[in-house]
Amino acid sequence: MSQTVYFPDGFVWGTATAAYQIEGAWDENGRGLSVWDTFCRQPGKVRHGDTGDVAADHYHRWREDVGLMAELGLKAYRFSVSWPRIIPAGSGSVNPAGLDFYDRLVDELLARGIEPFVTLFHWDLPQVLQDRGGWPNRDTVYHFAEYARVVGQRLGDRVTCWITHNEPFVVAILGYFLGEHAPGLQDPVAAFQTGHHLLLSHGYAVEALRGVTDRPLQVGITLNLRPVHPASDTEADRQAARRLDGVLNRIFLDPLLRGRYPADVQTLLGPVFPVLEPGDLTRIAVPIDFLGINYYSRTVARHDPDYPLIQAVQTHPEGNEYSQMWEIYPEGIYELLTRVREEYDPARIYITENGIPVPDGLDFDGRVRDERRIRYLRNHLFHIHRAIEAGVPVEGYFVWSFSDNFEWAYGYDMRFGIVYVDYETQQRTVKDSGRWYAEVILRNGLADGLQ
Repeated sequence: MSQTVYFPDGFVWGTATAAYQIEGAWDENGRGLSVWDTFCRQPGKVRHGDTGDVAADHYHRWREDVGLMAELGLKAYRFSVSWPRIIPAGSGSVNPAGLDFYDRLVDELLARGIEPFVTLFHWDLPQVLQDRGGWPNRDTVYHFAEYARVVGQRLGDRVTCWITHNEPFVVAILGYFLGEHAPGLQDPVAAFQTGHHLLLSHGYAVEALRGVTDRPLQVGITLNLRPVHPASDTEADRQAARRLDGVLNRIFLDPLLRGRYPADVQTLLGPVFPVLEPGDLTRIAVPIDFLGINYYSRTVARHDPDYPLIQAVQTHPEGNEYSQMWEIYPEGIYELLTRVREEYDPARIYITENGIPVPDGLDFDGRVRDERRIRYLRNHLFHIHRAIEAGVPVEGYFVWSFSDNFEWAYGYDMRFGIVYVDYETQQRTVKDSGRWYAEVILRNGLADGLQ
């Protein structure tokens, strides 16, 4: 099917990154240690023993990177601030050099006509706070609110769009339940308490940001959401899909947008359900200006009585197309967006991440021909357009990611960027997908539709 589709006037076209994945400079200019600095140094935690010590060296090459963004015509750039670069111990003394870095970055973006979208937390908790208990410790909630206030006071005169947290599910479940991400724990009680405290700290941070300036800020949160389908039409698999949907999606959407946790999830979790204090749910449900959604794929669930707690596992249907990490399922983004509108009705939505890891590299002539990435992005944008036509208030789209970077526990094996990074030389090369995306931005639409 081929058709030309155009997006609404003013649609925000951007790319996204995260501090630990691109900045490097892990021990420069007063930056403190993060949990990821520590995690990467534990044998066997990250492929090949890779670390984010250098990453894409964005800390030193930010001006070059912003120049490339301008060349591609980006309208917005979503980046995260490194908490340990701002407040090295997580609380207490502020590091002026850290604030200065983001100050310069914001000014350069604005000078180039690129709107900064600032994410306050993209997983790099200061190690000092982890040593005091990390996110399961309620004190971390209040330290995060103070950190939000500090950054907001410095950048709030120029930055309008703010995201408190990126993917609290990943921090809670991969970090504290499965142990695949920093801090590498396997503690269900700590995991779900972490999820609650992340949401609670979001509520406090929204209040802190709105208190630092008279400018009307736009504040939201980003969730990684996915449709959950049963592996078969059996009642057991349908119930397994419902349980997985509860801990993947509804456990975050419901308190944020309905002011309560789902009753079935509370029953399911039983003794590991988080401890709440009076007023927590009201704080979590503070009105937000937008919901950020990261979408990569769907989940297909099968009943498994031996799997702890949720008795459900993800399966991978045969015969479908896969990236290096997930099934490629573009139609899922339409299903997800229409569901979120019907069940939660957020005022506006940004697709804050969407992208694909595929093996790519420089050809003999210096080009990076990443056709699979182009097809992935095109097909997802087509279904986003469908959702907009159906009345879903999607107002922007951010490709993950601007450049190749450190992909957490996968190290440097996965390349998501529309800009290729040679990690030996740090030379940047715009991939074919980057040139294609520049054309999409220029015409505010797709010259060809679903493929």
